[in-house]
Amino acid sequence: MAEKHFVVQGATCECKFSVEPKTDKLKVKTHSKHYANDKDGGEKLIGTDKEIGQTLEKNTFGKCKMQPNGSGDYLPCQAVITKWSGFYEKVTLSNEGKILLEDSKAACPIGGPDCITIKNHGQVAEVSKKNVENTDSEINAQIFPGIDLSTLEKENTQLPIKD
Repeated sequence: MAEKHFVVQGATCECKFSVEPKTDKLKVKTHSKHYANDKDGGEKLIGTDKEIGQTLEKNTFGKCKMQPNGSGDYLPCQAVITKWSGFYEKVTLSNEGKILLEDSKAACPIGGPDCITIKNHGQVAEVSKKNVENTDSEINAQIFPGIDLSTLEKENTQLPIKD
């Protein structure tokens, strides 16, 4: 099985029944304890299958193809997640939830099962000092020519340029 990313707060979701492909971002509301891809533990809460109801930032994906208004247009989407599928079964977090994966899908009362998908899991790769320490300096020199990563200091320090 291929590696899959955990879904975190800020993950981008999309509904297949949106008239114009609009996205919304997941908000984790069921716990405030478990973080991923967040060294300071302040932003990237792990999403779980307990994120039910209105758990998106805007709670809409624009106009919904499943709700024609009778005059050639569509009613606005009111995104309400009723159930998640495709989550990671082997771990249960403190909220009794199972971790959402990048290929997890959500159901909506209008669109039905699996109509909402994860477009982007929300994690972002960040290089830390430990990453630099654990890499081969010769390979770093090839990837980042002209930059001496061995002198990388604490956060917010600019990378030094080799003379």
